[in-house]
Amino acid sequence: MNAILMRGAFAAIGFWVATYFIGGLRFDNATTLILAGVALGLINAFVRPLFILLTLPITVVTLGLFLLVINAAMVGLVAWLLPGMRLEGFWAALATSLVVSVVSWIGGALARA
Repeated sequence: MNAILMRGAFAAIGFWVATYFIGGLRFDNATTLILAGVALGLINAFVRPLFILLTLPITVVTLGLFLLVINAAMVGLVAWLLPGMRLEGFWAALATSLVVSVVSWIGGALARA
């Protein structure tokens, strides 16, 4: 449970960083941003593995690039669930997922050190 909360915290920081670089991403307030991070942490822990399993043939054929689409879909799912988060289109979701992934990766590396 602690690891899921840590992922959520890093995802919230990633969303915060992404709001500065991506024009199609907006949050109404800081509470929504934190909830989005926690929601993405939970969705990545429970829903994403199912999506990866179901789309395994497509992922293998595209040499793993379809995982970017799955990550964008998870960000889109969070935006759909939270009324205070606005995401404008697939490309904004893809860019947001890339920024959140990089920030989460860096945060995870720093937490392990």
